[in-house]
Amino acid sequence: MLKTTGVPDKALILTRFPDDVILGKPKAITECYEPIPCNPCETSCPFEAITVGEDINTPPKVDFDKCTGCGICVYNCPGLAIIVAQLKNDKAYFKIPYEFIPMPEVGETVHAINRAGEIIGEAKIEKVTLRKKQDKTALIDVSTNTELIHEFVTIRRMR
Repeated sequence: MLKTTGVPDKALILTRFPDDVILGKPKAITECYEPIPCNPCETSCPFEAITVGEDINTPPKVDFDKCTGCGICVYNCPGLAIIVAQLKNDKAYFKIPYEFIPMPEVGETVHAINRAGEIIGEAKIEKVTLRKKQDKTALIDVSTNTELIHEFVTIRRMR
């Protein structure tokens, strides 16, 4: 499916996620499915939780035991292909990259969007972080229904 539509199927997506028990704490989810020369996630992780290895074309791997879910890799990824996911208090929480203006506001209700660009539900903006070191890529903290843990990838503001 990835080769024909550009959208990974559920089986491929699940290869990037740890067990739900591990998602009790925030963890980086990398969605680099094909070999490309890229490693900013590896070089920016202060915990050495993401490795690409000697061949820069190797898709990154996350060591979930080392990952703290800090989100530094999220805003350092030039392909916007990393999110942080967590299951907590009957909600799914995400840290996602965001590069549109205007920025969403804390408390705002937005559309939850899947990898095909379809609306799959609603989400709530929990926090918006944009510091100089993030180079114009904001880190948006979002909460939504737990059922969307493997489908959600971004937001679309309601107008």
